Amino acid sequence: MKLIKFLLVGIVFGIVMTKSEAVSWFRIQEMFRFQAFHMYGIIGTAVILGVIGVALIKKFKIRDFHGNPILFHPKDKSIIRYLVGGSIFGLGWALSGACPGPMVVNIGYGYLSMAIVFFFALVGTYLYGYFKEKLPH
Repeated sequence: MKLIKFLLVGIVFGIVMTKSEAVSWFRIQEMFRFQAFHMYGIIGTAVILGVIGVALIKKFKIRDFHGNPILFHPKDKSIIRYLVGGSIFGLGWALSGACPGPMVVNIGYGYLSMAIVFFFALVGTYLYGYFKEKLPH
């Protein structure tokens, strides 16, 4: 019963991603070729909403699902890790045609070839967890 609300949020997320065409491979390649503003508008809107959401969480001291305070820890001001991590993420996004959210939405939409991409995303996540202590942070 507890998981139903997460399933419903996931379904709504998938509908929004599909209707906004954020899961479209065409829209993604259009973005990487700087041919249209569509995906930049979606990403920019998400960033602005994220900033507003974090500000509201901090201002009203909103708690998580279990009643624990939501804490934000300051990040190190390292440029290299963001350049390397962002480049790897962008390369994977450009090669596969999807970032993690649209990957799952495309599987739900019936594009089962995205299951291969999802599998290797899981492998990459596992490898990062395995080598995390040995990587520069």
